[in-house]
Amino acid sequence: MLSICFANNDDPKLHIVYLGSLPETTNSYSPTSHHLNTLQQVLDGSNPTKSLVHSYKISFNGFAAMLTNEQAAKLAEMEGVLVRKWNGSAVRELRRWALRGLPIKAAKRQQNIESNLIVGVIDTGIWPESESFSDEGITVPVPKKWKGTCAGGKNFTCNKKLIGARFYVDDSARDSQGHGSHTASIAAGNNVDNVGFYGIAQGTARGAVPSARIAAYKVCGAGCDDHSILAAFYDAIADGVDIISISIGHGFPMKLENDSVAIGSFHAMAKGVLVVTGAGNSGPKPGTVSNLAPWMLSVAANTIDRQIIDKVILGDRKVLTGSSINPFKSNGTKIPIALSNGDSNKCPKEDFIKCWCLDENLVKEKIVLCDIYPNPYNIKDGLDGVIIKEDGTLPTPRIPFLPLLILSQKDYEFVKSYINSTKGPRAEILKSEIVRDNNAPKVAAFSSRGPDPLIPEILKPDVSAPGVDILAAYSPISSPTVGVPDESDNRSVDYSILSGTSMACPHVSGIATYVKSFHPDWSPAAIKSAILTSAKPMVRSSVHDVGEYAYGSGQANPIQAINPGLVYDINKGDYVQMLCNLRYDNGKIKLITGEMNPCKGAGDISLQATSLALNLTFSFASTRVAADIPSCRRVRLCLPAVADSCPAPDLQPSRPCSLHALVPPTSLY
Repeated sequence: MLSICFANNDDPKLHIVYLGSLPETTNSYSPTSHHLNTLQQVLDGSNPTKSLVHSYKISFNGFAAMLTNEQAAKLAEMEGVLVRKWNGSAVRELRRWALRGLPIKAAKRQQNIESNLIVGVIDTGIWPESESFSDEGITVPVPKKWKGTCAGGKNFTCNKKLIGARFYVDDSARDSQGHGSHTASIAAGNNVDNVGFYGIAQGTARGAVPSARIAAYKVCGAGCDDHSILAAFYDAIADGVDIISISIGHGFPMKLENDSVAIGSFHAMAKGVLVVTGAGNSGPKPGTVSNLAPWMLSVAANTIDRQIIDKVILGDRKVLTGSSINPFKSNGTKIPIALSNGDSNKCPKEDFIKCWCLDENLVKEKIVLCDIYPNPYNIKDGLDGVIIKEDGTLPTPRIPFLPLLILSQKDYEFVKSYINSTKGPRAEILKSEIVRDNNAPKVAAFSSRGPDPLIPEILKPDVSAPGVDILAAYSPISSPTVGVPDESDNRSVDYSILSGTSMACPHVSGIATYVKSFHPDWSPAAIKSAILTSAKPMVRSSVHDVGEYAYGSGQANPIQAINPGLVYDINKGDYVQMLCNLRYDNGKIKLITGEMNPCKGAGDISLQATSLALNLTFSFASTRVAADIPSCRRVRLCLPAVADSCPAPDLQPSRPCSLHALVPPTSLY
């Protein structure tokens, strides 16, 4: 989790100031002058240029400034001005493309058009020297529509693949964490043969659209602040990107008017740019989904049929299978297992069984058992291995910095029984291996679930995509073990394996770009609709699954998405009307859209509000009704055909047996 810290309450803090939409005619209007003049009125003679952080003057009208609470309050009293203090957000976390129907050679492609498309990646930056961002094989010049720049900092070079870079934190767009390089290469990385992670998952790495261009926007360093995110949206839209991929969120549901990703994506949508983001890693509890705005595409994470497992061999030759991305080879020697991790003098029992505290005298050069996944900082040097109990609440799978695996509760208890019944218990943790997972795809336990806590009538997440054990480009200066200081782990890798909806997001960003290569004139809503309505149905495969609230419309299906037959298209005005009908007041809607008084004359009848929300739901519609009050909900769906011939879809209601649902007609012709 990346976060941002603020100074004392009396110090100036970052505020975003909205001034409504830009004038239709800007010949005699200077946004920067307007912003400075507005600031001057509350700064008591101070130079406003020292307070102004950024002017937003293309995608929307407003500015970011460092203001005290008193100055912000004075600005908020002005007519037509809305002020918001912003907090921080968090970064979320080869076989997969063949599984998704995009094999390297067999997939139908429009390469000339694909090479004219630009994916903007808002993340932790990018490692420009990675082979995934080489322009080898790209002979077509940079698209003429590109208005951006390569401003990546010192010793940072772009090419015909990585055509642009900007940074809003640190002193370079260079990726020091690996997350941004990973997501960018999943979406649009070039073909790279024979890569893997210490021999694990060896194969060809590539993005969904290897001919497309990449523009990187670094907004995350020690944290991801909202000002940087909005500035990156502003630049990406002005630069001319076609799709924005942003694997960033707050980690919990956030009101749309407070969410920088929701606001930035609204302005992107208004300019014809689809925004794809992750649904969050806070599952499996229901109602944890984040990135909730209906105008962006939120992606859940599912498994693929290539599973990474690990094994431990006990001293009695019993073999137990668990999960881990363990790159450490065993030399065939069985290591002693610690009989205890601590004692009452140095470590209380409730701490040492969870590996929060370890007695070095008892655990040195031994394998320890931990009831929960330990904080890497609490694992002392000198351990030879760790065995962890799976309790259903573990975070996304991680790469360990010493031999480690996770066992089911049953197998973990078996190991404890073996220790208690054996003199001198020993074990050997093997290097991870690849097996086929016949139960895939299934939604990962960590993937956040719906329903949407803000607008339950809108299905979130929208769709699911591969997000477990994904191999992709990485930063060689970042530790492959997330959470461990780089100085404590001197390994350097060019490709690594990560899990999270952060990895699922760029899969769908790439698919959206692939769809756009066949339909360059389609709106963001049309592309989103095509992906959702063509998704492959999934089944409930575990106790954590809550049906569509886990995987949305299903697993994204790129080949079918280019010819969905029908699409549901909507525009900026429809979204604004939806907010009005859902009783968002003008002030909140202005924070989101920049529109002044958008709800003038809008109805606020409950049925109308529900109906319009349902009209904006693509392949699924849901609504709430009181159990003891007779009620009626009417949904009218307009379905524009996008193909001369396509199968007639059946309209079948999914409902509890106590409800009556009528769908006239039951088929479309």
